[in-house]
Amino acid sequence: MTGVPGDTIAALASGAGRAGVAVVRISGPRVPAVAEALIGGLPRPRQARVCAFVDADGLAIDRGVALYFASPASFTGEHVLELQGHGSPVLVDMLLARLLELGVRLAEPGEFSRRAFLNDKLSLDQAEAIADTIEAGSSAAARAAMRSLEGVFSREIDTLVEALIALRVYTEGAIDFPDEDDVDFLGDGEIERHLTAIRQRLADLRSQAVQGASLREGLRLVILGSPNVGKSSLLNRLARRDTAIVTDIAGTTRDVLHEQLSIDGLPLTLVDTAGLRETDDPIEAEGVRRAKAEIQHADRVLLVIDDRHGLGRDEQAVLTEIDARCPVTVIANKIDLSGGEAGLRAGFDGDWIGVCATTGAGFDALAAHLKQAAGLNADTPPAFVARRRHLDALARAAKALETGHERLVVDAAGELLAEELRLAQHALGEITGTFTSDDLLGAIFSSFCIGK
Repeated sequence: MTGVPGDTIAALASGAGRAGVAVVRISGPRVPAVAEALIGGLPRPRQARVCAFVDADGLAIDRGVALYFASPASFTGEHVLELQGHGSPVLVDMLLARLLELGVRLAEPGEFSRRAFLNDKLSLDQAEAIADTIEAGSSAAARAAMRSLEGVFSREIDTLVEALIALRVYTEGAIDFPDEDDVDFLGDGEIERHLTAIRQRLADLRSQAVQGASLREGLRLVILGSPNVGKSSLLNRLARRDTAIVTDIAGTTRDVLHEQLSIDGLPLTLVDTAGLRETDDPIEAEGVRRAKAEIQHADRVLLVIDDRHGLGRDEQAVLTEIDARCPVTVIANKIDLSGGEAGLRAGFDGDWIGVCATTGAGFDALAAHLKQAAGLNADTPPAFVARRRHLDALARAAKALETGHERLVVDAAGELLAEELRLAQHALGEITGTFTSDDLLGAIFSSFCIGK
């Protein structure tokens, strides 16, 4: 962000375009002076006042409702004035132009939320939850984002950090006074018990965060298979519309097709690819190359086979090429012709699901399987929403605690354990914003809506 933190900023906080009401939000130290010039003075805090919004000549630009929130009891922690007028784009532009005359500048994306974070009104994950609430693609995602906004995630992080701080104090005390009362603080088991409890609580939190991240970001599923096994039919059935062209001619799909959809609130990106086979056609060969390249970006591969033929040489080659890079679900299609069983099958290596893309048989089992693969459980919906950076920070904290446990148990090295505890605390602090670089803040808030 390029703006100066002490500036007074303004933006349209409601949606763009014509509407019944438009809300313009102003935040910063010049709010009292702006209110004096624009509406004749500040309203009483948190009490609505109907008034005219006037220009430099005292002529009414619009007439509406003004609300004042005094610092620090406001969203941003600064003086905030909200003007609710008629939702005409022309009137909004005139009002914003008047504010610019009064020394206010237009807010950058996410600048209101960033000020709320910098003024300790929100933790960083709560600020991110504002954007996640706005962008939620399902009711489940919206509820999880709201729980994050209410502080469910940050409270869990704070509890872990407090436990880490207490253990650091105990550990460093044991280092400073190793012979106190002839007690072996490092070897008496007390530190290890506390460390094990923290690691277990962190593991539980990581599991919840994985669910929350899946609900927010979903899965990227790459559909692979030989020509004419029904890859495009599978895509169309899941998308519930004819996205891909389906024919009996091998090699119909030559490029990569993307489709966005949702299954019971789980966002999915489906990637349909060219049939995998050796070919002299340069266009089809390029499609095969692109299909294999998509594996690098997949959360899961759906390997489609013809259930009448099972896994052939080409499919085995694909599994060998994928190896352990991402999980694979084998979709045994055309069970209407093979007479095979629909749904999840036992007795095979990996996940196998029998389906018929033309009739829809087995697709309920496929949907349940994908939700389970994403870590979503209908009985225990995600407690909060999470982002990839949160998962990364939690993973680094878990790794530090694992290393710290080794240093304690194997080496009896209290100094090394204390350092790993510090690293774990630092990683967790990145989630709530205790330890955050300006570059990261800029990247996070630049993706927000203007006016938030």
